[in-house]
Amino acid sequence: MCPPAHFRVTYSINPWMDPAKPVDIPLALAQWEDLRDRYLALGHTVEELEPRPGLPDMVFAANGATVVDGRVLGARFAHPERAAEAAVHAAWFREQGYADVLEPEHINEGEGDFAVTASWLLAGRGFRSSPLSHPEAQEFFGRPVIGLDLVDPRYYHLDTALCVLDDGTGGTDGSGGSDGEIMYYPGAFSAGSREVLRRLFPDALIASEEDAAALGLNAVSDGRHVVLPQAAVGLFEPLRARGYEPIGMDLGELLKGGGSVKCCTQELRG
Repeated sequence: MCPPAHFRVTYSINPWMDPAKPVDIPLALAQWEDLRDRYLALGHTVEELEPRPGLPDMVFAANGATVVDGRVLGARFAHPERAAEAAVHAAWFREQGYADVLEPEHINEGEGDFAVTASWLLAGRGFRSSPLSHPEAQEFFGRPVIGLDLVDPRYYHLDTALCVLDDGTGGTDGSGGSDGEIMYYPGAFSAGSREVLRRLFPDALIASEEDAAALGLNAVSDGRHVVLPQAAVGLFEPLRARGYEPIGMDLGELLKGGGSVKCCTQELRG
């Protein structure tokens, strides 16, 4: 995670960003600290990346890399406003002793567009990440990559439209399954991609338009607890019915930059 010490909305690179709307920096920091402290209270370890002046979107740490089995696929950002973030993330991993760090040739925005299950990488494309990043990730990680086309600009990254609830290695009953469990908003995807998701995850939790518009799918699950925006009220009971414990968070100031819980959270796997 990266504190929002320099968070501002001074440009617009997604439909959520409006430079005319002021950002309350102390409130943004307090909301971010609440999220960090919640992870710690749940027993997770949080590593903090030092924020850099001139890089206001570094708070959205999920975009900096994808980590699977201790291997790090770095990011290459689509917009010049964020381009310098990639090197900061890559340097942090090397400083922490990660030996296998790949600086990609093709545009990918980390876990913004890559979602990891035990079997696959689900990979978004259409607004940010290049389709050419998918075979690059498959070759690096040695896992099949399933490409999914995003068609609604409000859901410009996969992590705004889909959340992995159980990656297939555990789950609420400890058994898991090879394919895991997800929740997603069908309206964010092309017709063909919706059919792919129906085939792969026939029992997925389907989010309403209202909950998706609250960025309710920009959530983080540890297989039991699902930390998500508190405004996505329609997701709480369906999650409980499936054995998860939803935990609502207010990240309203960071939503002005187009991100919420997941965008602020890069997961270190292995």
